[in-house]
Amino acid sequence: MILVALGTQDKEFIRLPIEIENLINKGIIKDKVIVQIGNTKFKTNLPKAKMEVIEFTNMNQMTNLIKSADLIITHGGVATIIEGINYGKKIIAVPRLKKYKEHVNDHQIQIIENFDKSGYIVGAFGVEKIEEALEKVQNFIPKKYISNSEKFVNKLENKIELLCK
Repeated sequence: MILVALGTQDKEFIRLPIEIENLINKGIIKDKVIVQIGNTKFKTNLPKAKMEVIEFTNMNQMTNLIKSADLIITHGGVATIIEGINYGKKIIAVPRLKKYKEHVNDHQIQIIENFDKSGYIVGAFGVEKIEEALEKVQNFIPKKYISNSEKFVNKLENKIELLCK
C-alpha cells in the first residue's frame, strides 16, 4: 500500500493527488493508494481498490497508516517525514510551493533537500518528478534517522548557564 499524505495545512495541494491518479491510470502505480487529503478538495473516480481518499485522521490512525505503508509519498511536512523515517519507511517528498499558493513560502524545498541529501528520503522537486522518484526509490535504502535534538538541548542549556553566571 502507498500512503499519500498531504497533512493538515490549511492550503490546498491539489497537484499531488492529481499526479498520483494520473500515474495509477498510466499503470505506473499498481499498488493500492490511500490519500490523506486534509483541506485539499479532491475526488477520484477510481475504485477504492485502487485509490481511497480520506480527509483527516487522528494521530493513532495516521501512525497505523504509516506503519502499514510500503511507501509514503508526502508533502514537505516534517512530522510525516520523521515518523515515516522512524518506522524505516521509504519516502518520496514533494514540496508545497508558494507560487501555487500551497504554502506561505518555499521552506519545504529546504526541508526536503536536507532530508534527501542526508539519505533519509527521496526528494521529488515537482509533481512531474514523482515518476522518476518512484524508479529511484525501488533500490533506495533509507538511512536510520538520528535526531540532533539532544545535542541542540545541551548547547542551549550551556548557553543559558553562561548567561546566568
